[in-house]
Amino acid sequence: MREKVTREERSWILYDWANSVYATIMMAAVFPIYFSSVAGGAGQSGDYWWGIGTSAGMIIVALLAPIIGALSDFIGYRKRLFLVFFGLGIVFTLASAFFGGWQLLLLGYAVSHIGFTGANLVYDSFLPDVTTPERMDRISGYGFAFGYIGGSTIPFLVSIGLITIGGELGWDSSLPVKISVAITAVWWALFTIPFLKNVHQRHGIEKPQSGNLIKEAFSQAVGTAKKIVKDRRLLLFILAYFFYIDGVGTVISMSTAYGETLGLDTTKMILALLVTQLVAFPCSILFSRLAKSIGSLNMLRIAVSIYVVICAVGFIMGFGLEEGYFGIGTATVLFWILAVMVGTVQGGIQATSRSYFAKMIPPENSGEYFGFFDIFGKFASVLGPFLYAMIKGATGRSSFAILSIAALFIAGLLTLGVRRTES
Repeated sequence: MREKVTREERSWILYDWANSVYATIMMAAVFPIYFSSVAGGAGQSGDYWWGIGTSAGMIIVALLAPIIGALSDFIGYRKRLFLVFFGLGIVFTLASAFFGGWQLLLLGYAVSHIGFTGANLVYDSFLPDVTTPERMDRISGYGFAFGYIGGSTIPFLVSIGLITIGGELGWDSSLPVKISVAITAVWWALFTIPFLKNVHQRHGIEKPQSGNLIKEAFSQAVGTAKKIVKDRRLLLFILAYFFYIDGVGTVISMSTAYGETLGLDTTKMILALLVTQLVAFPCSILFSRLAKSIGSLNMLRIAVSIYVVICAVGFIMGFGLEEGYFGIGTATVLFWILAVMVGTVQGGIQATSRSYFAKMIPPENSGEYFGFFDIFGKFASVLGPFLYAMIKGATGRSSFAILSIAALFIAGLLTLGVRRTES
């Protein structure tokens, strides 16, 4: 087995470095805090509208995912589809830097998120093209690890600096955010160039002679769905993934909006998320090594269990603040503890899920299978924020909304427990 990371593997890993800035600034830190403050007077709190908007965008990607995956399996089409969604993400991320009202901000984010997630779907399906099954845990882990470093280095630090300096100089509060969003688009585009040059589709199927790609892709997707249903091992895993990745995505997309609603300091929350990125770098690599030694399935169970604890601590933080049991200072400390806890497992659970799934599927049909992998993940991404928004709307308590997410992790853990042996 070769040990040196190849140019193709390195270029594939670098795309995680490139797009992670979107996940950090647009999904987790700067933009959701800004949006929540802008939309706070729109009849509901900002985190309510953020949950609704995120769910709406994900429904579109979830419905298209199997067709996108099947189309990407046709020889010569994987890179083309990647370019379509990559371009959509870049254009609407940059446009979000110039939008004003909260409705346009939400629209720009939702469309850019469609581009981001669609490109990620195709990107994931390249994993069997760039490496071998025995190296997938390692390469997938490196992808997430360097992704966290990428998202938390220059662009994130610049964003923190702009927000801090802007406040001291009396800038309009939107200006640092707009600059940060523009930097996100440029960073994402620049570091994707090696991927575009060096990563190529190695596995695939011939496109149909009839030329009706959509019809053939739909037929392929239906066939793949039947294969997944018949494969008990694959079906159980993808069902478990549906539940626990829903929780992971909700924690990522709702954490700062949750904190802003509770009144936590914006700068301190962003710095805490920087700690998450830094902790996630070594932990993602460690996670992939442990997965090789004690089994991917066991590591996934450990990670999901930790997320249950994270939700419980998040509830205590919000409930204690809402009830006046402690003040902002204690809540801020708990938020930092949560940031470290999330950093230990966030990259590992995603990387190991991706590589574990990739090892179970035929490489020539990786696009189709990852399409279903993605649709389960995206419908989960719809359910989590929607559940948060509905519980918040019904109870008026953000703490109850975050506690409800623990049920998703528990469901995932129970499903993972159905299968007792490692493949």
